[in-house]
Amino acid sequence: MSVLLEKRANGVAVVTLNRPHVLNALDVPAKERLGEIWPEIAADPQVRVVVLRGAGSKAFCAGSDIKEINRTGRMVTTDGLLRALPGVGMPLDKPVIAALQGYCIGMGMSLALHCDLRLAARDAVLGYPEVKHGMISAVSALHLPRVMPSALAMELLLMARNIKADEALRMGLINAVVDDVQAEAEAWAAQIAACSPAAVQATKRLATFGARLAAEERAEIERTRALVETKDDYKEGAAAFAGRR
Repeated sequence: MSVLLEKRANGVAVVTLNRPHVLNALDVPAKERLGEIWPEIAADPQVRVVVLRGAGSKAFCAGSDIKEINRTGRMVTTDGLLRALPGVGMPLDKPVIAALQGYCIGMGMSLALHCDLRLAARDAVLGYPEVKHGMISAVSALHLPRVMPSALAMELLLMARNIKADEALRMGLINAVVDDVQAEAEAWAAQIAACSPAAVQATKRLATFGARLAAEERAEIERTRALVETKDDYKEGAAAFAGRR
């Protein structure tokens, strides 16, 4: 399966993006699978905390599957996009820890940004390349300036440059840079899972209250994504990317 869910006895669930042959780039079925996993986790009282990781050693997630976009001429629906992101399509009071390694760009960055904690391996490369391809990172454009200084957020979004883990740490985008990101993420998860689940979930609920998408924000995301799809820029960008690959 394109996304795997493993529930462990200690209350930790591990969600693995499982498309290593394409650097865990997400096609529409993978995004739909994520949209099924988050409600399942929210409803399961045995799950206290989540680790989100990528399969293989080269990438957390290299973004959306642009070859699929080139082939179909369309991007995922706004509803499908929101459901794929933890805590965006529906409330999720259980903490999610992102274990970032290798490439974490585009949709991969959007996933990581909507996790509560972000740990990065020393080889992690982070960035938003969407504007190069005539696309937008709609939800991140709203949320990124709330996580880090707005000037730095705009720099990442508009200049489409990749940054390394150490720079991301200085910007306040990640919590730590570590040698073994999978082991460290699971250690952090186990520590949180050992705490009172009621207290942990209540704390996250309050801490993220102001970041929840309002109805007008959802509507604006829908409008801006629809506007982009009326142009041919994203089709040309997807075709150029697919040709290079």
